[in-house]
Amino acid sequence: MKKSTKRLFALLMATVMLLALTACGGKEEPAKEPAAAGTQEPAPQPSGSKELTVYTAFPEAEVIYYFNKFEEETGIKVNYIRLSAGEMLTRVEAEKDNPQATLMFGGSTDNYIAAVDKGLLEPYQSPELSNTPESYLDPTGTWNPIYVGCIAFACNKDWFADKGLDYPASWEDLLKPEFKGEVIMAHPATSGTAYTVLSTLVQLKGDDQVWDYLGKLNNNISQYTKSGSAAPNAVAMGEAAIALTFSHDGLQPTAEGYPIALSFPSDGTGYEVGATALIKGGKAEEQENAKLFIDWICSEKGQGCYAENNSFRVPTNTKAPVADGLVTLDQVEVIDYDAVWAASVKKDYCEQFEAKIASAPKE
Repeated sequence: MKKSTKRLFALLMATVMLLALTACGGKEEPAKEPAAAGTQEPAPQPSGSKELTVYTAFPEAEVIYYFNKFEEETGIKVNYIRLSAGEMLTRVEAEKDNPQATLMFGGSTDNYIAAVDKGLLEPYQSPELSNTPESYLDPTGTWNPIYVGCIAFACNKDWFADKGLDYPASWEDLLKPEFKGEVIMAHPATSGTAYTVLSTLVQLKGDDQVWDYLGKLNNNISQYTKSGSAAPNAVAMGEAAIALTFSHDGLQPTAEGYPIALSFPSDGTGYEVGATALIKGGKAEEQENAKLFIDWICSEKGQGCYAENNSFRVPTNTKAPVADGLVTLDQVEVIDYDAVWAASVKKDYCEQFEAKIASAPKE
């Protein structure tokens, strides 16, 4: 009788535990069949996540258009934080042991080359790059080129008409006394645009002359903004007469009717190849979504959004349409810009710029 009672008690306890597990939603997983000899495990499948976390250097008003288009076509929602290109690189480096985003999107390849050197990116090359000129491709096979653009002088047409002055046509023209307090650019330490300006001038003038030139230019600078796109926006609003910026950012306000005209330095200008890449160690459940986005933005359809959105970026996909009024690299005097060198010396030159120029008193 004792044994029988013990058996009955054990049975009742087992039943109670089973009911408790069922009530809590517990579910027994079916056992996996072992792989047959000589066969491989099936490839990992996407987790089914419908989100993607992105750090982007694109202007917010522009990037929303691309992310909304991507969501319409794929059902994947993009959660993003807008940062200047320099801030984006700094943040990814600071988070390298615990990445909070899966994709870097936008900004010059100077930053991506530096990120590759620091081991911050995961290699991925979109099959859509088959329509991209080889000169724009990453030799390390890590980042993907998505647009190009050159440095320009974005000028407020109303201001110049009012003063009866000609647009600056060279780097030396920016030093004219009539432009005192009327030139605006971003800070190279936080802005990829401004660093392209700085490294262009170093490559044009050399170390011996560039700091003397920048010191003189500093006397005509109204302020150093954090973001590259803030400079042409200030010119659009009449807060300055000339912005040192990429041509696409300079033209962007014209789509809303602002009076901006572009001028290009006849003595040579630098350019950027904009990029996107996977962040190493990014969210595992978002990896496939990030690759889908890279494929989409490298495609004819994805880069066709530049013209649809009047962003004035030059597509790297040669099949993509271009916006009316677009300024392409073959229309201006571009230098043989060395992006690899620029990336390797960025920290040093940004520190020198802060010490010798940005923090120095004006005459």
